[in-house]
Amino acid sequence: MAKLTIAYGVILVVMGLGGYFGSGRVSWTALIPAFLGIPAILCGVIAEMKENLRMHAMHVAVLLGIAGFAGGVPGLRKLFSGDTGAGPLARSILAVVSAIYVALCVKSFIDARRRRKEREASG
Repeated sequence: MAKLTIAYGVILVVMGLGGYFGSGRVSWTALIPAFLGIPAILCGVIAEMKENLRMHAMHVAVLLGIAGFAGGVPGLRKLFSGDTGAGPLARSILAVVSAIYVALCVKSFIDARRRRKEREASG
């Protein structure tokens, strides 16, 4: 999951920088995905390098994913109501990418707990 978290963070940074520079640097709010992506990358790196901090780093990372999803939901609402501007589209992409990331994290957490219980039962 650490590598996936790094990839998720990179996607957010690229989205943020692309939105900011692609819109002519009109609004710094286009950088919000990057503001979530940088700490996600850091969490992924920590999880990859420090076994004893992996669980904590991944829990922080999934909170960033939840924040990304929550921040993107208003864009989905606008997109579904017919506003196809760049802002709602970018926020919708943020919501979808974050929802997929959070779902994969939850699945990973469940699988890890299941493996831990199996090891305890057999040991």
